[in-house]
Amino acid sequence: MVSGTVSAAPRAAAEQLPAPVEQCRVDDDRLAELSGLASDGSAWYAVGDGGSSLRVLVLDPADCSVRAVRTASINPYDIEDLALGRDGSLWLADTGDNGRRRDDIALHVMPPGGGATLYRLAYPDGPHDAEALLLDRAGVPHIITKEPIGSAGVYRPTGALAADRTVPLEKVGSISLRSTQTPGGPMSGTVGSVLATGGSVSQDGTLAAIRTYTEAYLYSAPDGDLVAALQREPLRIPLPNEQQGEAIAWEPDGTLLSGSEGNQPIRRIPGAAAAAMADTPTGGGGSASPPGGETDQAQPPTQQSGMSTGQALLLAAALAGVLVFLAGRLRRRIR
Repeated sequence: MVSGTVSAAPRAAAEQLPAPVEQCRVDDDRLAELSGLASDGSAWYAVGDGGSSLRVLVLDPADCSVRAVRTASINPYDIEDLALGRDGSLWLADTGDNGRRRDDIALHVMPPGGGATLYRLAYPDGPHDAEALLLDRAGVPHIITKEPIGSAGVYRPTGALAADRTVPLEKVGSISLRSTQTPGGPMSGTVGSVLATGGSVSQDGTLAAIRTYTEAYLYSAPDGDLVAALQREPLRIPLPNEQQGEAIAWEPDGTLLSGSEGNQPIRRIPGAAAAAMADTPTGGGGSASPPGGETDQAQPPTQQSGMSTGQALLLAAALAGVLVFLAGRLRRRIR
């Protein structure tokens, strides 16, 4: 197992990279809580948060209209993300767990011919809430947890998925993102800028994107190794003013797509793949230390600003209390 934590400040996007531009607006009520997005170049596949059945809407990229609906008679717990396999299968991440009470999570795989297969997975270290799914070029799923404090965990199955048993997950890495001032998201302050809310891998498996409510982080994986890629310093692309941004997807031509809950526009960032590959630093890997001499342990953002360890812990505890309070006051739960 290769593991590590990267907490170095990500590089800002190159100045020549275009800002996100609106392509079309999702106005179908079934996607009012848009949570996952994927593209094959001719169609977009979109899934809403939660739900009582498996349902993927096939969208026309020209105007976001619904071309078709793919369904399966399975009642999920909380769908949070979507990935498109190289064989055309749709992978739905049934990984939401706001209360951190689930004994296991699930992946639902919908092949092009119809139907679905349910695969159960279990974390090695207790329940986690997770909203980001990365599917590597070999078809191995990687789940990124959603953590308000500390680093997000990277988990993958210890073996082949099986429909007749629960397969254990193993933790193979972690990611620590620093807070930003990019506006947007459903939470006050900068907390939303460090919560992983979606993920995507390029069609050829050489680029990964992880998003928060306010940013996209692009990781180069020239050899297809996602674990190694996620330990490299990412390229950060701000996604400002999205109401509740949870969807991210690569187009085959290297364009990055982002989407939000609330029947908001799908936005395009042309040239994102080229910028990420051009800006990839040399080296990197499981045993490399992050720039700046930081250790392999996750550091809360406050410790980067010169606070003592005790002050940082007190602030982290206070922040956790505020988060619990806000969660109880929100009109609906944030998924």
